[in-house]
Amino acid sequence: MRLTSLLFVPADSEKKFEKAKGIGADGLILDLEDSVAPPSKVAARTGLSGWIDAANAPRDWGFWVRVNPLDTGMTADDLAAVVRPGLDGIVLPKANGGQDVATLSDMIDPLEAAAGMDPGTVKTIVVATETAAAMFNLGSYAPAHPRLAALTWGAEDLGAVVGATANKGPDGDWTQPYQLARSLCLFAAANAGVPALDTLYADFRDDAGLRAACRISRRDGFLGRLAIHPAQVAGINAAFAPSDDDVALARRIVAAFEENPDLGTIGIDGKMYDIPHLKTARRTLASVREQ
Repeated sequence: MRLTSLLFVPADSEKKFEKAKGIGADGLILDLEDSVAPPSKVAARTGLSGWIDAANAPRDWGFWVRVNPLDTGMTADDLAAVVRPGLDGIVLPKANGGQDVATLSDMIDPLEAAAGMDPGTVKTIVVATETAAAMFNLGSYAPAHPRLAALTWGAEDLGAVVGATANKGPDGDWTQPYQLARSLCLFAAANAGVPALDTLYADFRDDAGLRAACRISRRDGFLGRLAIHPAQVAGINAAFAPSDDDVALARRIVAAFEENPDLGTIGIDGKMYDIPHLKTARRTLASVREQ
């Protein structure tokens, strides 16, 4: 399951959904939370059920739904409407820790069974930094729940919780509290053995800025990014794709270690590569579906 680019789509806009299907995102996140006003949530759920049914056929993108948070009392109704063949996963916002993944899974289990789906079919991506409590529980996602597919982070809701007036400085970089949240999400994902996905880049008109930010994300260890607008998908996919030189070197590193399984360090073109480099090389090849 590729998670390089995941595009949010309001769950009450069939027009935007139809357009998004051809954008080239690895996944579409149909949003029942922030994108849908409270009076429209029931209608959005109903319409979304039909969209999932219609999408239950071979396709090259994943169907995800962001439900309303567990503490709203709306999650059960959201799940009842969307857990059906064709759904790939749930995005859980404002999670407080790993126990919330287990709670969500307990809610999904009977719905999967009733829909005739194999147990564990519906995966979960967690937005892991949107509450103050969440920041103290990021280590709780390990060992990873079988449904956990990835962790991502968010700044807007966390800023509202702490009362921040801004989350970026004059230079456009995240301020220290959000740099911390971003870093801890990355480490939490690594600890759980799942991908880390970087958060939204708000200015969808700034393609150059998006691509530069994505290159930094990839450098730091994130494997993909959320998108707020269809115009961002191509830039995300391009920035996270390894270059031809990256792939060629990764192939050489993997081949060298396979030819010398008893060695912990390998020399290639005058440079030394060890087991961490091998892991990175395998991850590079996996991103182009070679491993």
